[in-house]
Amino acid sequence: MPTLSEKLDTLFTTVRTKGREYTYEEVARGCSELTGGTFSKTYAWQLRTGQRDNPTKRHLEALAAFFRVPVAYFFDDDTTERVDSQLAVATAMRNADVRDIALRAMSLDDAGRKSLARIIHEVSILHATRPADDPQLHEPPDDEE
Repeated sequence: MPTLSEKLDTLFTTVRTKGREYTYEEVARGCSELTGGTFSKTYAWQLRTGQRDNPTKRHLEALAAFFRVPVAYFFDDDTTERVDSQLAVATAMRNADVRDIALRAMSLDDAGRKSLARIIHEVSILHATRPADDPQLHEPPDDEE
């Protein structure tokens, strides 16, 4: 399972503000305000990069509260996995195309959703087997008339 620094990195990269990552300063300030204690931007950086890996319970509680995850995220592998899955969905939903597909899929019946899932699966397989330098991977298909 991921290390503390990997878990923090996941939170930094997925829990965003105004379309960007929180800065170390914002995290430190938010954690200090939540706990009434001290929390420096250097300490946040050290935890994220793995230079420090044994924070106090109070610091972990502050980080969990700041990023709005349960404190068990840092201790329990099942909780980490569940939260990471939820964060992955939230991240995907930031993409307008993904959001459009999801919204359209909601209007389909079960058979339609299963068909769409099969199509997406097949496209994923095709995409995975193409060489990385295939120009079709980087350009939208031409519209056919």
